[in-house]
Amino acid sequence: MANFNDRENRKKEVIGIIGAGISGLLACKYCITKGFDPIVFESESSIGGVWTKTIGSTKLQTRKNLYQFSDFPWPDSVIESFPDQQTVMDYIESYARHFDLLKYIQFHSKVLSLSYEDGDDGAGEWNSWDQVFSGKGKWSVTVQDTLTLSTQVYQVDFVVVCVGKFSQVPNIPEFPPNKGPETFEGQVIHSMDYSKMDSKSASNFVKGKQVAIVGFQKSGMDIAMECSTVNGVERPCAVVIRTPHWNLPDFFPWGLFSLGYLYQSRFAELMRWAFSKYVESYIKHKNRLAKHGMVPEHSFLNELSSCSANILPEGFYNRVEEGSIKLIKKAESFGFSKEGILLEGQSEPIKSDLVILATGFNGIDKLKSIFKAPKYQKFIAGSDDSGTVSLYRECIHPRIPQLAVIGFSQTTANLYTSEIRCRWLAELLDGKFKVPNTKMMEKDIKEWDKYKKRYSYKKYYRRSCITPLHIWHNDQLCKDMGWNPKRKKGFWAEWFEPYGPMDYTG
Repeated sequence: MANFNDRENRKKEVIGIIGAGISGLLACKYCITKGFDPIVFESESSIGGVWTKTIGSTKLQTRKNLYQFSDFPWPDSVIESFPDQQTVMDYIESYARHFDLLKYIQFHSKVLSLSYEDGDDGAGEWNSWDQVFSGKGKWSVTVQDTLTLSTQVYQVDFVVVCVGKFSQVPNIPEFPPNKGPETFEGQVIHSMDYSKMDSKSASNFVKGKQVAIVGFQKSGMDIAMECSTVNGVERPCAVVIRTPHWNLPDFFPWGLFSLGYLYQSRFAELMRWAFSKYVESYIKHKNRLAKHGMVPEHSFLNELSSCSANILPEGFYNRVEEGSIKLIKKAESFGFSKEGILLEGQSEPIKSDLVILATGFNGIDKLKSIFKAPKYQKFIAGSDDSGTVSLYRECIHPRIPQLAVIGFSQTTANLYTSEIRCRWLAELLDGKFKVPNTKMMEKDIKEWDKYKKRYSYKKYYRRSCITPLHIWHNDQLCKDMGWNPKRKKGFWAEWFEPYGPMDYTG
């Protein structure tokens, strides 16, 4: 933690931030600008969050002009539209150094639990955000040093939880009785374990093995490409697919308009359905989906509105056609036999030496486990098993005091989404505006929920995605902060130009 010599010029409240990924760094930076004392707890040895441990071939899924800090643009030396993992990490580290954020971060510091101390021994029920800082309430943060395993308890006035949802707690499917991984004579790992390996280690790990991958989202496709590069057609990589997806071959459907013009402008928010049909026709043609039996049952609008649309690895379907990747389609459920994966209704297994579960992460359990009190766990998890977190402005829970969650709700441009939310939070902490009472906030959350359910593919509502409402969401944050929500110059620009980070510079 930084040593503050000029204490009299700073606010007395201390802000505890959990995680030094993108959202944690932004929260730290904007708390500093308001004169607060932030302390960032990071369990790993470096900043960057999910970018610190990714599959070697992974690239940015959003064009870099949408994935940049509003006051720290990409350097001219980065000419790729979709930079690779190391380039992204270099950019994030440059940002942290430029704003001198590293001195506020305690590395190897894993937060074990959060406990709210309200001064009344828990007798009173807190139910109002009328005052951001109650005066007597504080959070006790129990932190473990991951090197020495010693623990220490910190007291802070406000907590910003920036743990993300795509790490640490893997989502493991439920298997039929006596058909779990213990039955399999080969090896079973999660994509999280694969992503921790460097490129050389990963190549050696899969070399010469019959690999089967469960899952058809970004990590599953990237791993399949790497396995096919190593093993070729001699040992094709099997990809077990439950649901086909509208994976984009590039950002320029039919070579005419960037997706930014089709989905990131005010006019686009009114024309979602028509634009989506246009994009669907391109994906079907370019990826040859009908030929491969991979046309999804849901629409591209559902896909995008669930934040589950991904950029396809270059040449993916060429690998399918050459035979180094084999697609096993519409596998509703599966278990294991001695020889490999056994699909529901099939008598013969998919013979494998290695099975990689690219089945995602359980973000709710990860977030919920931080809270010591059952009532706060219940508030976070909700009661409808939707897998979403009910947050006002996608930042604060009406019934959890002095705490914000940044980076859980998604859009297609997560960096600048987190940035404007962190700016909103800093203004709230600084007393520049107040939020409504608890009932009004809960009513607002329900209204937003209706919109999210309307557009999202039903299986993926749990992703807490607000892509189809992104500009509207930013408008509300701007109004709260006293900004003009219309950030463009002129009528045509306001309606038809894509919105991005540089529109919210101040």
